[in-house]
Amino acid sequence: MDRHASWQPAPDSGITIKWIEANGLTFEVAEAGQGDRLALCLHGFPELHYSWRHQMPLLAQLGYRVWAPNMRGYGGTSRPKRKKDYRLDNLTADVAALIDASGAKEVTLLAHDWGALVAWQFAIQQVRPLTRLVIMNVPHPLCGRRELKHWRQLKKSWYMFFFQLPRLPERMLGRDDAQPISRIFRESAVNKDRFTREEAEPYRAAAAQPGALTAMVNYYRALFQTRDGLRLGDGIVHVPTLVIWGEQDLAIDIHVLDGMDQYVPDLTVRRFPNASHWVQQDIPDEVNAALKEWLA
Repeated sequence: MDRHASWQPAPDSGITIKWIEANGLTFEVAEAGQGDRLALCLHGFPELHYSWRHQMPLLAQLGYRVWAPNMRGYGGTSRPKRKKDYRLDNLTADVAALIDASGAKEVTLLAHDWGALVAWQFAIQQVRPLTRLVIMNVPHPLCGRRELKHWRQLKKSWYMFFFQLPRLPERMLGRDDAQPISRIFRESAVNKDRFTREEAEPYRAAAAQPGALTAMVNYYRALFQTRDGLRLGDGIVHVPTLVIWGEQDLAIDIHVLDGMDQYVPDLTVRRFPNASHWVQQDIPDEVNAALKEWLA
């Protein structure tokens, strides 16, 4: 596909866009900083590397080389067509290949939403060594699996079941040149001034590209409909882990945080009552302060 960047960072941001070949795909990667300590930032649905724009300069200041890739199917990154291409084993292989391509000697993995599900499995399986793990608004998978047995979470997860339908999710999300995508952010955020129409435009524009919405929804279809699924073993995460949580999350019930320490021995949880699911964009200053304190 054409190498057309899905976001043009401001010239004074310190962020540039580069193209990385990894795992047989071409990844559109936002980069900041330099050095052999990599901070790899994984976005969620229906986001882009752009969702890390507030954190990337801080991480660079802390001495990291920061890579925020558009995950497979998103933005200018390669867009495989088959549903099974979006299985978790392929997504964790992408992360491993990006780490290998970076040549970094040390890796901190930061992740939100779908990226966080990939990051949990990556850390549990110890696909590559990690120094630290930062998770935002997605529970440890075994805690999430437990909570899906309760109505309080099941009713909030309706959209995952809707996404199993063929074609209809794409038609609904793609109406009016994918305007529903930008509304997802604006309508569910706490601090709506952080999600103006202009701020949400990169998400809408990327989702409106041919085949993009099918690729994005195929993450959910592959999770439910293929045999790969979650492979978690005992679920233990062996690296220091920070969980940042916006408490006004419309999709994930707060009870998913209960019992997480049994799977993550070195766990720090920071809860923010004044933030939504889009926590690192909703309250970037508070999230950055928490990152700086914990990483430093």
